[in-house]
Amino acid sequence: MWLELQIFGFRALWSPYYLLFVLALSVVYFYFTGPGRKKGTERPNSVQQLMFYSGMLLLYVIKGSPVDLLGHIMFTAHMTQMALYYLLFPILIIKGVPKWMWEKVLDSGVFRPIARLLTRPLISLILFNGLFSLYHMPVIFDFAKSSDLAHSVISTIILFTAFCMWISIFPPLEEMDRLSPIMKIGFIFANGVLITPACGLIIFAGYPLYETYSEAGAWMQAMSLCVPANVLNDIAGSLSGPNYFTPMPLIEDQQLGGIIMKITQEIIFGSVIAYIFFSWFNRERDTIDPLPGEVPSET
Repeated sequence: MWLELQIFGFRALWSPYYLLFVLALSVVYFYFTGPGRKKGTERPNSVQQLMFYSGMLLLYVIKGSPVDLLGHIMFTAHMTQMALYYLLFPILIIKGVPKWMWEKVLDSGVFRPIARLLTRPLISLILFNGLFSLYHMPVIFDFAKSSDLAHSVISTIILFTAFCMWISIFPPLEEMDRLSPIMKIGFIFANGVLITPACGLIIFAGYPLYETYSEAGAWMQAMSLCVPANVLNDIAGSLSGPNYFTPMPLIEDQQLGGIIMKITQEIIFGSVIAYIFFSWFNRERDTIDPLPGEVPSET
């Protein structure tokens, strides 16, 4: 498949402009948390820096590398993108950005009441899962893939609600920590339940749901979101659709995409639940008073 993808050219495969965007975000982070940070603000520790830069690398892999191009050819690649973009990327950024930066963003003017409202657990839970499910309804999905503006706006809105949802689990500020550990675990279980209908619809549908992958005209329109127009015009006559690049039947590609989304979601949610549980366990163990007559050990 790699050789066939070469016909789209370097720009479509590696998105150099998007790479510059990601590098610019990394440079801004480095400057304001390093040489340009104000007195009295702490520099992010090595773990936070690793989290943030890993998030930037993941962002480029998802939206700038050949994975993005594959997402317009194979539904399996698209769902892999969605799982990593909405369920893993926000965690890395939330954990990587220092507290004082979050205070600047979340406590600023008009944005403060909006942030306080949309990061409430129940609201963020319903918003993210509702919008994610609506996005994968065939009519809305095909519409989003038909316009660069619509695709960008819809993707950004869902990403914003994903951040709001994850802030309920990993609150960057103390006043946003509204859930106890056991409620956070329940919150994650609720996420898993609410995202299941969308995955189930995709997995158990007996026919291809999306014209973007099944109709040549809709597919070419979707390809224009990541392939330069002049390149697409030159090769349009030799392409019949996604089947030119993969022998996998459309229905099997669709079902595999739904399965990958569900499995990836379960792995990420399971890892987060384990993290919350063991953090909670260790915190409770450290706060237990020693038995009478027992001398606390010094470390």
